[in-house]
Formats: sequence, structure tokens, C-alpha cells
Amino acid sequence: MPLYNRRPELVPPPAPAPLGLAELLGYVRLALHQQLADSYWVVAEVAELTVPRFAGAHCYLTLTEQTIDGRGTPLKAQARATLWSQRYQQLAPAFERATGQPLRAGLKLLLRVQVRFHEQYGLSLDVVAIDPSYTVGELALLRLRTLQLLEEKGLLERQKLLALPLAPQRLAVISSPTAAGFQDFVQQLQEAPYDFALTLFPASMQGDEAPASIRAALDGIRVRRGHYDAVVIIRGGGSRTDLLAFDEYGLAAAVGSFLLPVLTGIGHERDEAVVDLTAHRALKTPTAVAAFLVERLARLEAAIFGLGEQVVAQARRQLSQRHARLDQLSGRGRYAAHRQLDNARDALRERARQATVAPREQLRQLGLSLGRFRHQLPRAARRALAQEQRRLRQRGRLLLRRFARHHQKRRETLLRRRYQLQLAMERQLHRAELRLQQLAVSGKH
Repeated sequence: MPLYNRRPELVPPPAPAPLGLAELLGYVRLALHQQLADSYWVVAEVAELTVPRFAGAHCYLTLTEQTIDGRGTPLKAQARATLWSQRYQQLAPAFERATGQPLRAGLKLLLRVQVRFHEQYGLSLDVVAIDPSYTVGELALLRLRTLQLLEEKGLLERQKLLALPLAPQRLAVISSPTAAGFQDFVQQLQEAPYDFALTLFPASMQGDEAPASIRAALDGIRVRRGHYDAVVIIRGGGSRTDLLAFDEYGLAAAVGSFLLPVLTGIGHERDEAVVDLTAHRALKTPTAVAAFLVERLARLEAAIFGLGEQVVAQARRQLSQRHARLDQLSGRGRYAAHRQLDNARDALRERARQATVAPREQLRQLGLSLGRFRHQLPRAARRALAQEQRRLRQRGRLLLRRFARHHQKRRETLLRRRYQLQLAMERQLHRAELRLQQLAVSGKH
């Protein structure tokens, strides 16, 4: 007999039959339909948007949200959404009228959506309503943050501190070359009596590419900033949607930090774009910018003419005063000249009198001196003559002695030469005689 009873072994239940994927996804769709409400209000950002290309087409969106899960890890939620054609025809125009801009990527929206799950296409959302007031608030908040950031960096007032030249005529214009506003601007300046040098820097003035295009034009002007007096940013009129590009922070900061004064004529009458607030001066339209420039030159011309008239009047007053002063000085000069002439005549007469007195005195003194010399001259002549006679007698005796010595030396020399000649003649005669004797002896033989 066994010590204990063995329990019967439990037979495991048979495993459920595997489900097909379509059946499983059907369960998911059914569970979602049973657990979720008919629709929900959802806040999400539009990451991508495909606008219908033809009537009857649908609008497809990719909604996203950056969030943090329970463990603090950044999480990016993302879902596909569809705005069916009929609803798109109703919601899109209403949204643009309320917010001033069309549905586009980058907007943060408050949407009412229905959750849809399809076995083939997966999870998606059907957009049934859009609350534009939420987006308006987001845009206003974004504009406020942009203005605060510009103010923190000192870019709202920096352009105002730049000095606009008194006569800005060398203008760098940023605009679309085909824009009607640009043509109006050019025509109004051409009709003005002043000469303006315009250099166009083409740029796209609306759409998502407008901020980058305008910044590129500013970069092109920066390297040649010495050639221009000011920068003009103009575009024709447009809807509020067309002006959203001018609220972009990067473009507003580029305008606020630019080294030349920037004038804007963006073509709006009621609202100011952020670029208008950072520019040196904001005018409503391109023609208003042209009128401002022409009026500035007109005021300068009037001021110059006024100053010219003041200069002429002042010059006339100065000339009149100088003429009066010159007449006064001329009278004083004539009077002083007459006085100087009279004084000179008196001095000349005195000098003439003194000139005649002095020569007379000199002549008298000379006459006295001549009288003394006349008496002294015979005695002086006799003394001089006696001295000269003594000198002549002394020189005569000296010459006589010198002549006697010279005559004695000459006589001795002549006697010596005569003796030498006689001696030489005797020798010659003696030789001749000897020669004759020799000749006579030789003749005999």
C-alpha cells in the first residue's frame, strides 16, 4: 500500500489559436472605439503640412509635441492627421481670416480631433475643428517674446541712435524688382527735382524664404556700406499674412544691428511689423518713403536758401558798416595826413633854416682858417724850401763822392783792359813776325 496518494497530473489547457494580424488590429480598433470619446481637443505643433493641389483634395498634417515622460526622459510625440477636403474648404479660410496667416508648418494649433485606427493604415487623427483664437494668442506671445529679446540685446533703439545724413541720396534698396511698390518708389523719386542714386538688391519680400533673402541682401550691402547713405526696405501692399516674414526675430535683429540707417516702407496702414520697430524710421508705404526723402532734401534746400539769404543780408550789413567805418577812417586819414604834411613842412623849414646857418658858420670858420693859413704859408714855404735845399746839397755831395769812386773804378778798369789789349797786340805782332821770318826762310830755300 503506498504511503500517500498520488495526485493526478494536471493537463495544461490547450494554447489559444494564433490570431491573424488583421484580427488583432481589429481588436485594437474595437477597443479604441469603445474606450475613447468621440473627439478630443488637442494642442500640437504642425511639423509638416501638405496643402491640397486641386479642388477636392485633402490636407495632410504631421502633428508633434515635445514632452517628458514619467522618468524625466524627453519624448517626442507624433501622429498623422487628415483634414478632409470639405472641412478644409471651411476651416482653412476661417483660420486665415482670424489669424492673418494660412495654415502652415511651424504653427501651434488647438484642434478637435477624432481618433481613427485602420488595420492597413494604422493610427491617424481626423481634424474636425480648429480654434484660431489659440493660435492668435500664440502669435502674440511669440511677438512679445521677440520684442523682449530684441530689447534685452539693445536692438530696438540702436538704429534710432544712428544719424541719418541731411541729404540721403545714395540709397541701397531692398525689394522685389517686379513689385509695384518698388516701381512707385522709383517713379516718385524720378519726378522729384533732386538726383538720387539707387542700387537695387533684389530679395523675396513674402513667404517663408523672405527673411533669409532679405538678410542676404543686407549682407551684400554691408560689404559696400561706404557707398551708401541709407538702406530702404520696401514692398507693395499686401495682406497681414504677407507681412509675417517681417516679424521674424533674425530679420529684425539684422535690421536693428545694421551699421547704416534703415528706412522701411512695407506697405501696411494699421499694424507695425517688428522690423518697423527696429528700423531707424518706419513709413507706411514705399511712396511715403520716397516722399520723406524728397521732403528731407526740400527742407535742406530751403534751409540752405534761408541761410544763403541770411548770409547775403549779413554780408550787406557788414559791407554797410565797413563802408561807414571806411568813410570815417578815410576822413580821419585825410585829417591826419594834412596834419602830418603841416608838421613836415614846418620841420622842413626849420631844417632848411638850420641847414643855411650851419654852412655859413662853417664858411666863416673856414675863412678864418684860410686867413691863418695865408699868413703861415710863406713862412712854412720858406722853411720847407730851406729844408729841401739842404737835402739837395747833401744828396749832391753824396752823389759826387759816389761818382768819384765810380769814376776811379771805371778808369782803373779801362787802364787794365788797355794794358791787356796792348799785351795781346804785342803777342800777335810777335807771332806775325815769327811767321814772316819762317816764310822768308822757306822762300830762300
